[in-house]
Amino acid sequence: MTVPATDNNLDNFIGGRWIPSQSGATFTDENPALRGSSLGSFQSSTADDVACAIDAAADAFRSWRQTSIAHRQQLVAAFLNLLKESREEIARIVTLENGKTMRESRAEVDSALIEGGYHLQHAAAFFDDGSRRTSIGNLTMWVKLEPVGVVGIISPWNFPMNVMCRKTLPALLTGNTVVFKPATFTPWSGIYMARLFEKAGLPPGVFNCVTGLGSAIGNVMVDSPRIRAISFTGSTSVGKTIQARAAANLTRTQLELGGKNALIVMDDADVGLALDAAITAGFSNAGQWCTSTSRVLLHRNIAATFLASLIARADAMVVGDGLLESTEMGPVAGQRQYEDVSRAIRQATSEGAQLAAGGDTSTLPTDGYFLRPTVLTNVTPQMGAFREEIFGPVLAVCEFDSLDDALELANDSMYGLSSAIYTTDAATARVYIDSIEAGLAHVNVHTGYKEPSLPFGGIKQSGAGLPENSETGLEFFVDRKAVYERLP
Repeated sequence: MTVPATDNNLDNFIGGRWIPSQSGATFTDENPALRGSSLGSFQSSTADDVACAIDAAADAFRSWRQTSIAHRQQLVAAFLNLLKESREEIARIVTLENGKTMRESRAEVDSALIEGGYHLQHAAAFFDDGSRRTSIGNLTMWVKLEPVGVVGIISPWNFPMNVMCRKTLPALLTGNTVVFKPATFTPWSGIYMARLFEKAGLPPGVFNCVTGLGSAIGNVMVDSPRIRAISFTGSTSVGKTIQARAAANLTRTQLELGGKNALIVMDDADVGLALDAAITAGFSNAGQWCTSTSRVLLHRNIAATFLASLIARADAMVVGDGLLESTEMGPVAGQRQYEDVSRAIRQATSEGAQLAAGGDTSTLPTDGYFLRPTVLTNVTPQMGAFREEIFGPVLAVCEFDSLDDALELANDSMYGLSSAIYTTDAATARVYIDSIEAGLAHVNVHTGYKEPSLPFGGIKQSGAGLPENSETGLEFFVDRKAVYERLP
């Protein structure tokens, strides 16, 4: 069964009902491949709407927390089945809202299914308290895992349904209820997910979706003492604000933030594989993902050869509407992104970087926010292109003479999310693994690769709180109660 995506039901989903904002105001959603277009009108929610959603989630929590893990698994499995059946339709919505190619949007759905399936499979074992029980005489002791309560999920526009699933499904499986705010750029994807939860049979109030500006409703969610945990993916600057505001109520936070991820290519590397990694992780989703490659560090011995091939491949990429199967890179996700990325490129060249690929938009469609895949050379660590997260299809290239030099360059960043090295030498790989300052370390694997069995999160200013995925993805949403029981 496919849930229709073309009806006019674009209201908030609160307490099992589709209702408009109390403000009466709406905002439109633009297709970045078509300037000035409107994909629909969505609710400009207010603090009052958020309060209603929290009320509904709090009421539902009383009974939802008592449900068995088997029952919760059954409902989440029903949701995942609906998601699988609706793969093409939700992929189309993601492409319309975000601009990424249909191939990338389908991959996003597939990733959500893989990660959701992992949590579904491991939830029961996570709650098994057998390994947490001990005894002293007739005193039995164990750790009881309990849901934290109402949780707030604030998801990004670059992976609007995959990240939401990665956060929401563990929250639901562990017995929490959810107030979900989709990104302002991608509200349709969030509404679609709410429809799937409704179709899956979740009780009213267990999952609630409220659309609107982050400044209008995101802060209300973070400030509420009734929301006991916030899981957020987005920029480091917004993450810092959330962390500071959440501290007022000691609300726990899970923050997956920015990155300036380095790809190191040694002189013994398989250059073909390293080139594939740079293109895939640098230009997929128009470079708009937190684990994308944004810095390419090349050993001087292979730099010229590598760069020639990188520039040729970047120049040859087909840029266009993501709905076209021939498109290899879609537009960036809107006017603000277009202006920010364009400004960063201009700043880089003004600081002395060389525009080796990209810049010329004369051959691109004029009706969307299209940019060419961009390669900047002669980049130094002092430049903004080296230090700042551009979040677009821009690779900043530096050269180095030794592994120590490469690691110094890679670690010279306030960020620490992902990284990769391409080398055929095991000793080099081991030094890299031990020395890189990042939450994800890849050897001969591109910076964007992940598996749900391993934690997903950064260090330094790339994240805070327990990482997503693996056991920590479930752990974030539970409290641990120490139980001491002596019975006659």
